[in-house]
Amino acid sequence: MELKNFTPREYQKKILETSKNKNTLVVLPTGLGKTACAIMLAVDRLNRYTNSKVLICSPTKPLCSQHVESFKEYTNVNENEIILLTGATQPSKRKELWKNKKIIIATPQTIESDLENKRFSLKDFSMLCIDEAHRSKEKFANTIVAKNYMENSLSPRILALTASPGSTKEKINEIRKNLFIEAIEIRTVQDEDVKQYVKEKEINWVEVELPIDIKNISEKLKSLYKSKLTELSKFGLNKPVNYINKKDLLQLQIQLQREIQKGNKYAYHAVSTVATIIKLNHCIELLETQGISQFKGYILKLRNETSKAAKNLLKERYIIEALSDLDKINIEHPKLERLYHEVENHLKENESIRIMVFANYRNTVKEIMSALKKLPNARPIELVGQKEGLTQKEQIERIKEFGSGKYNILIGTSISEEGIHIANADHAIFYEPTPSEIRDIQRRGRVGRLTKGKIIILITKDTRDVAYYWTARKKEQKMKNILNKMQNDSLNRNY
Repeated sequence: MELKNFTPREYQKKILETSKNKNTLVVLPTGLGKTACAIMLAVDRLNRYTNSKVLICSPTKPLCSQHVESFKEYTNVNENEIILLTGATQPSKRKELWKNKKIIIATPQTIESDLENKRFSLKDFSMLCIDEAHRSKEKFANTIVAKNYMENSLSPRILALTASPGSTKEKINEIRKNLFIEAIEIRTVQDEDVKQYVKEKEINWVEVELPIDIKNISEKLKSLYKSKLTELSKFGLNKPVNYINKKDLLQLQIQLQREIQKGNKYAYHAVSTVATIIKLNHCIELLETQGISQFKGYILKLRNETSKAAKNLLKERYIIEALSDLDKINIEHPKLERLYHEVENHLKENESIRIMVFANYRNTVKEIMSALKKLPNARPIELVGQKEGLTQKEQIERIKEFGSGKYNILIGTSISEEGIHIANADHAIFYEPTPSEIRDIQRRGRVGRLTKGKIIILITKDTRDVAYYWTARKKEQKMKNILNKMQNDSLNRNY
């Protein structure tokens, strides 16, 4: 078996030499050929163990579909020997396909299910590739698959791929432990053997001002939020109000749940109070960073909840007043207007460009879609998850249609961030920053693969948008520092 239509780069050859001999975690910036590393190792293992198979484990069907196409394009393996398996394939049919195919690409949940139901064994697989390896937390499906693989394969070799393993040693070590990693191969955009392949990205952040009417309502809700936070000192959270964040609230909630398990009845009230505060915090974030309709949509959702926390929040005077005041206001979030003009300007400069728009919430995607449909020369389409209304088949089709130019704007939630390869996407607009360095890196990696990319991040002034932006920057820098240290540490090859 051989590679075709592909000339390996020097750093990919070096990574291959390591991964031939050790279970390896490969950390490469998006767009620099992680899949190629998997293909090269797969060819080596299939040549070395001629009767063996290769398994590629990737988190979504669209990503799996792309891996299938890559193996068909870059290897001379008979196309009939390469198969995509997901839950959509009948279990009885999957049982036969596991027996008869050489290269199998599947979602971790499908693999786990078939292992549990003894539809196949990993005994004859000489390679397991875990794509998007940052998902490898304890008890996740791909982690369970890796454990089963190491216990049963006659010739095991694991290759784990990610652009962003996390910003702490603990997270990286968790991946190492769960995926039985023995070596780490890291490249950053500063590395000499990578620099020439990195396309420049122009990144600009654009501030918008919250309208005074919305700002006044937000200030009232913040006042309520702070008064609620002061109650937490009774439950053991003694940090100053201005320094309490969502992580603190979630940790306190876990502690209080433990108290309930011990029989502490007083903790029930405390848990409900913390839950109310978390919901209020989300209300403020939606109003400030997304808009009136998203805020109202969340309130409507709370009205359908039966929890004490939801009921208590809806009784609050400031919430009732906020809804009354918002009914009198007919304004969109300023981000929407700015996004409209940014897209308009991009299309005027070049009608053939592809623009990706990232947003955290389904309702925001709908709002953006509605606005951009009015724009001349704009051909927008949504890309959302299965829970939000699209089948995996529809997701794959929409990605292809965007890539071919049938649509020139792809508006997506987090499903559009991870791993999707669209070679000719030129521009991206983030409707909001994300505090996750992993998601931020994934978003940026979708554009500027073949040519210089342009990224615009919309930020509402004096809101948590600003904090989220800098949080992600700080985490990413911390991650790079850790990875650079590991790269320069001679011990990283002797795990």
